[in-house]
Amino acid sequence: MNNKLLLAGTLMLAFGTVSADNTQIKLGEFSKGSLQGWESKVFSGQTQYQIKQQGNLKSLSATATKSASGLGIKKRIDLTKTPILNWTWRIDKPLPPLKEKTKAGDDYAARLYVVIDGGLFIWKTRALNYVWSSTPSKGTKWNNAFAPRNAKMLAVRDSRDGPGQWVTEKQNVAEDFKNLYGFVPRCIDGVALMTDTDNSGGSAAASYGDIFFSAK
Repeated sequence: MNNKLLLAGTLMLAFGTVSADNTQIKLGEFSKGSLQGWESKVFSGQTQYQIKQQGNLKSLSATATKSASGLGIKKRIDLTKTPILNWTWRIDKPLPPLKEKTKAGDDYAARLYVVIDGGLFIWKTRALNYVWSSTPSKGTKWNNAFAPRNAKMLAVRDSRDGPGQWVTEKQNVAEDFKNLYGFVPRCIDGVALMTDTDNSGGSAAASYGDIFFSAK
């Protein structure tokens, strides 16, 4: 779907007060069994998202079969104060190697992305996608095949990172925007996640842990 990368720009909702202090802004508290503030957007078939107990911890489980739907949350984040996006994730069922720079291969077992919402000016929307690639491409960046001006991709994990392993990530969103878009935004407007397989027609599964922004 050519607009699925702009998910957060279309499903944002007023979230009210988010738990925050001087150094941390919590967005996804899946370990507490909470999906408060997260809203679904279906593009092509529905990925199944649900909180599950996995070992001693709860996490968000995602299973996609020829489907593309995601979850997003609206929250303005001041990157001058809390530029670091923190999360954990795990691939439970990987996709086969795909040509991810093409429209036919634009699927990911796990992705997390941040959005600057263009509002009525949709062409001003900017999405930065952190993806778990199905090919050996960790560190690679590219323009999305459907929305090359509006959506940039960065592989932070790839097929060499085996399934079944929880991985903790820390990404400096301000620096990543500078590297991929050539500018540093003061704020972003929301975060979304998606496990999708609609273009390749396959199936994949992943788990997502807590998501928060921090000062460092």
